[in-house]
Amino acid sequence: MTLPPVASLHHGAESFYQRWQQLNDWLVQHRELWQPAPFADPNPAWTHKWPALADRVANFSDSDCQLLDDDPGVLAGLAARELPSLQRFEELTGVPSLSSEQAGRCTLAEIRATDMPGRKRLQSGAFASAIEPLRHDVLDWCCGKGHLARTLAPLCDGSISGFERNPALVDDGNRLAGKFGDPVSLLCQDVMDDRLVLPAASHGVALHACGDLHRRLMRRGVDDGLPRLSFSPCCYHLMDAPDYQPLSRRAGDWRGRLELGRNDLRLAVQETVTAPERVRQQTRQIGRWRQGFDGLQRHLRGVDDYLPVPSHPAALLRCDFAGFCRWAAARKALALPEETDFDHWEGHGERRLQEVRRHELVRHLFRRPLELWLVLDYALFLEERGYDVRLGTFCQRQLTPRNLLIDAVRTAGH
Repeated sequence: MTLPPVASLHHGAESFYQRWQQLNDWLVQHRELWQPAPFADPNPAWTHKWPALADRVANFSDSDCQLLDDDPGVLAGLAARELPSLQRFEELTGVPSLSSEQAGRCTLAEIRATDMPGRKRLQSGAFASAIEPLRHDVLDWCCGKGHLARTLAPLCDGSISGFERNPALVDDGNRLAGKFGDPVSLLCQDVMDDRLVLPAASHGVALHACGDLHRRLMRRGVDDGLPRLSFSPCCYHLMDAPDYQPLSRRAGDWRGRLELGRNDLRLAVQETVTAPERVRQQTRQIGRWRQGFDGLQRHLRGVDDYLPVPSHPAALLRCDFAGFCRWAAARKALALPEETDFDHWEGHGERRLQEVRRHELVRHLFRRPLELWLVLDYALFLEERGYDVRLGTFCQRQLTPRNLLIDAVRTAGH
């Protein structure tokens, strides 16, 4: 089947459905490459099935790894020399840009962006420019301090309200709106509450609402007949259910559909393209320590299986490797011998981290395809419920990797 041109992705349900089908089947075809977690498995099965691909990634330098992890399209082109089916990466993941040259005009001036991180300010401006003009009252879903609502205020002739369950954020947001004279009203409201009442005929917007929160916006929005929904989803794995159930009828009915659990969905958001170098260094350090402890615990237990260790407290980063091992061993009720050679196991951890990083490069190729699989299901759901849907990016991924935007307008007669 030939794909429709990328630029036409938002023109009609069949193009969404065709893209979703092809992504689904491609992801199923390559399940061995992305479903197992290299962090837990020193010898993933795919390295034996495709040894030439394993050799290629093993020979990447550390700088190669960083560059390729930040540019999956280039990585797919290189890996396709050993696995030609990866040549379809760009074809399957391309979406149109919905960004506007007016993003600067729509961005809050720095002097008005009190308590607003720089990236959030630019993301909000890009999001706003991609969805204007605004022809309805606006509801900012899970609004925090109302940064998006305040950004949208100059572009909207109607009222702007926001729902946020944290009363401290609501108070701060209303204070900021009052200080700068923004016609924005934030309300303390848990959007998951069954008693929730939506403002009639509102345009629901959400910038990076997580998991069940953005899915709740879709379901309530269509049930209440909101005229427009515009949102950028995030953190797809944050859900009550253990497994993802497609929202759209057609995705749910597709024979051979992917079955995805929370851990699978985590992969879709495992990108650090916007992380500062200090955070990246800390991530590498804790990864090295965890791999070192993993080798140690396998040795002590005589069991060649990964032993999950809970999230570490931030204060642990000020300790050394031996301190981390004592903390992890205590959490797993594992006795450490006094003569433990921590230098040896820390070196083991460094070597394993190098292997893991290269194996994860291959796994990370499938982050965006998985995310797009999910978002296309959202688009199909909204079209099935009577909306005309645009799907694309609202900014460059260097500003945020979570740059997909769904913009759905209710069609006449629904």
